[in-house]
Amino acid sequence: MSGIELTDIRKSYPGGPEVLHGVSLDMQAGEFVVIVGPSGCGKSTLLRLIAGLEKCDQGDIRIGGKRVNDVAPQDRDIAMIFQNYALYPHMNVRQNIAFGLELRGVAKSERNARAEEVARTLKLDPYLDRKPGALSGGQRQRVAMGRAMARNSSIFLMDEPLSNLDNALRVAMRSEIKELHRQLGATVVYVTHDQSEALSLADRIAVLKDGDLLQFDTPGTIYDRPANRFVAGFLGMLPTNFLPIETLPFWSDRTGLTVGMRPEHMKVHTSSPDVPAIPARIVFSEMTGANLVLHCESDVGRLIVTAPRHDMTSGGETVWIGYDTDQAIYFDAASESRVEMA
Repeated sequence: MSGIELTDIRKSYPGGPEVLHGVSLDMQAGEFVVIVGPSGCGKSTLLRLIAGLEKCDQGDIRIGGKRVNDVAPQDRDIAMIFQNYALYPHMNVRQNIAFGLELRGVAKSERNARAEEVARTLKLDPYLDRKPGALSGGQRQRVAMGRAMARNSSIFLMDEPLSNLDNALRVAMRSEIKELHRQLGATVVYVTHDQSEALSLADRIAVLKDGDLLQFDTPGTIYDRPANRFVAGFLGMLPTNFLPIETLPFWSDRTGLTVGMRPEHMKVHTSSPDVPAIPARIVFSEMTGANLVLHCESDVGRLIVTAPRHDMTSGGETVWIGYDTDQAIYFDAASESRVEMA
């Protein structure tokens, strides 16, 4: 296994602005790291630099402690899995999985044996003689993963590998990828814009925005203690509510802060409670199964909260939204950095 160390990585393209602004990351051997951020933040560029498909303008890339800035992609002991699978349509599953070994000059009997071993692990052995056009999207993605696994690389780079799949397949494939990581023990660097993928897969998450690294930590720490307002708003299944502190009755004597409250940390009351609460009107609701996501208008702004489905109607009513001060996250209104409250 090999770790990856990035030090002050900068990258620009001719005629354009700098894409990465001094990104430094220390990824441990065997770790599953997810790089997440909105489109255009530089996450795929960072992955391509690690792979050696592009060169950085400044900084060092080390794999297993060795500087690899000038090492060719094929010599970096890296396997890459792309969004579009990159399978050869004229080859069957066995040939696609074994293709990288063929390029390395591995004997046919050995590469076929390896391809069949990998196919069994991925439950692809019934399809070894089929071509990609006869496979489902999930099966094609597993073939792409199998081709990477056949190389016995110590590092796997995955660039939005599940974005072409429907939601049910994405969820199923996430569990398969996590189980494969457990079996292989390899270092995985996984790029996505999907927050749920990041939270469910990662040992640690790197959050990028506009080429800057905003936070690198465990999913739990990033969710509970986001470094700034952007991270709090970006990571989570539902948008965080952000309100000026002086608009809330409980904190009306304080100024200069923004309060972040996640929808699941707020409670909907159908009558005025004896605790601090915000009167609001339900504009519309979304059913997510047992719960509703309520979109509400209030004097302090738009609020998104969750509530048990059987307790609510579809909309139009007045409710009171309570908030748990112990769960609130505080940000400096000017800098948007998280601050600790005594």
